[in-house]
Amino acid sequence: MPQRKGSAVWRGGLKDGSGTVQMASGNFRGQYSAESRFGSGAGTNPEELIGAAHAACFSMALAGSLEKAGHPPESIETSATVSIEKVRDGFAITTIDLDTQGNVPDIDEKEFLKQAEIAKKTCPVSQVLKGAKISLKARLVSPVTGSP
Repeated sequence: MPQRKGSAVWRGGLKDGSGTVQMASGNFRGQYSAESRFGSGAGTNPEELIGAAHAACFSMALAGSLEKAGHPPESIETSATVSIEKVRDGFAITTIDLDTQGNVPDIDEKEFLKQAEIAKKTCPVSQVLKGAKISLKARLVSPVTGSP
């Protein structure tokens, strides 16, 4: 399976800095800042990007689940509301609320809800948000002044 890549550049401190985030495919490039994350400033933020990724992944997983159950959908629309809150000494994503609707011929609501629950459990983004192994490769690109 292919690997996908996103990247970000941040300049300045947390409160006065800003940055850009982009997808390697070139399909999205946007600005972000503390104000766009914790206030109502212009630009995007990590939570909004996670929400979009989760909504997209869940919609695909639901389409697959419905199709496998013999009910191919005509359309599925999903939004994901991602909440970030102050906790102890930092911040945490505390909840993600998925809201989906499907146009699916020849299915009753009980079966649709069953397939939606299956999709919530099997969607790769849902799975990674439950917890993931995170690896880190870090490099300092400028020398520390005053070093021997």
